[in-house]
Amino acid sequence: MRSLVPTLCFLLLYAPMPAAKWDRPFLDETGSPMPRSVEDKDKSWKEGATSLPPWPNDEDLVELSVDDPESRFRYYIDGKHLSTGADGAVRYTLVVESRSGVRNLSFEGLRCTPSGVFKLYAYGNNGRFEKIDGDWVSIQGRRHDKVHRDLHGHILCIPRGFQPRSKRDMIRAMRTRVPNRTSTGFLPD
Repeated sequence: MRSLVPTLCFLLLYAPMPAAKWDRPFLDETGSPMPRSVEDKDKSWKEGATSLPPWPNDEDLVELSVDDPESRFRYYIDGKHLSTGADGAVRYTLVVESRSGVRNLSFEGLRCTPSGVFKLYAYGNNGRFEKIDGDWVSIQGRRHDKVHRDLHGHILCIPRGFQPRSKRDMIRAMRTRVPNRTSTGFLPD
């Protein structure tokens, strides 16, 4: 009898046991954490045809304020050629100017999805745009990309509306935006 007890204990502990369905309630579930209404809308989206804009004129550039106290750059959008396509993507020319006056230009698209995505279509070089084969990139994971976060969160898209603003409202948001560090929420006396 004494030798039977250890054998039974060994068999009970080390014998393969059938896995019960309730043992792993969450591990086998697949799917996106995003709500279905948003997920389905995003999957059915098709990108429209895009043509490159003309080179921007200085008088058409609208400066935008980026919430970055350490920024060494000034940012502009070509207001004349800012547009929202039939596919809902906002397309614009972004001009980044250093303190010494050197400029980098890019033609980009931005979609007003919950996390925001943008795409580079072309870079500016010697007074003309050169196409590139860019992909849509999520803005949410780019902590140091304050320009695209501000464009998505405050300027081009309706906050929490997941759709583009009107062109007039986009330009107004660029011109009147006050960086968060100086906006206390109180009106001046």
